[in-house]
Amino acid sequence: MERPNLRDVREAHDRIRPYIHRTPVLTSASINAMVGARALFKCENFQKVGAFKFRGATNAVFSLSDEEANRGVVTHSSGNHAAALALAARNRGISARIVMPSNAPSVKIAAVEGYGGNITFCEPKPLAREEAADLIVKETGSTLVHPSNDLSVITGQGTVALEFIETAGDLDVILTPLGGGGLLSGTALTVRGLGAKIKVVGCEPKNADDAYRSIRAGRILPSVNPDTIADGLRTSLGDNTFSIIRDLVDDIVLVSEEEIVAAMQTIFQRMKIVVEPSSAVPVAAVLFEKIRVTDKNVGIILSGGNVDFSQFFQGMLGNPPPQTPRKNDSNG
Repeated sequence: MERPNLRDVREAHDRIRPYIHRTPVLTSASINAMVGARALFKCENFQKVGAFKFRGATNAVFSLSDEEANRGVVTHSSGNHAAALALAARNRGISARIVMPSNAPSVKIAAVEGYGGNITFCEPKPLAREEAADLIVKETGSTLVHPSNDLSVITGQGTVALEFIETAGDLDVILTPLGGGGLLSGTALTVRGLGAKIKVVGCEPKNADDAYRSIRAGRILPSVNPDTIADGLRTSLGDNTFSIIRDLVDDIVLVSEEEIVAAMQTIFQRMKIVVEPSSAVPVAAVLFEKIRVTDKNVGIILSGGNVDFSQFFQGMLGNPPPQTPRKNDSNG
């Protein structure tokens, strides 16, 4: 199948428009002062199901023929795509079978159940997820909707950048979290299709750096034991996302677990909004100067806001996070 292009992203946007929120773009004077740049945040934490994943899942579900749809859909996901596919399937009136790792956050399990998804739990390993989902496909004839490597999902995720650029105007750089690569791939397709001179950067946890290593090796090097609080970024690249990122993305940068927590704290305190750890990864990249952004217009996609607060308060902030570097602090 040919690589999708901007036309496919625009068609996806038309297809999903009746179902999604057009999420806001926010700014923070205090964060601007910290990083010495104009930072704009595309807030997909305000999207339905609390994450950008609803865009791709909706595009995939509503791209199916009636015959395919009647057999239902299946996926494997740690949570956000699972909830997204469950809701998208409910909107079309079809079944959704979801394979989730046994250590998925309870808030995400509850969301999938609330949207009517039929959950099968598996061992918290990428291979176990895939094997369980493949078995369901064989038994039921359902259509597999991969969380990131499905081309309909990728074009659906590209609508985030399409809206972002329409709203924000000129951006010098756009940063996204990077796990399975669907959001970054869709972003790159959109930016390159628009012909915009925007640097596209993927941001990945050091503890789940398969994309960083894969691009440098020239082949997919799957994660074996990704150990990061950014649970949405534990998925490895697929063949589609690998090739798009290899060809169209400018850079991949890495951040530590401590930096992710500090970025979450900064967003909570300065912007008064809830973001999950995966969303904080590109924020950490800017706060801790993994990429030079001084005097630039910086677009940051906040991918989701589904936080399991019981774990958050007991674990993630158990140790004080490092102080974020600040050029000129303020409370504005």
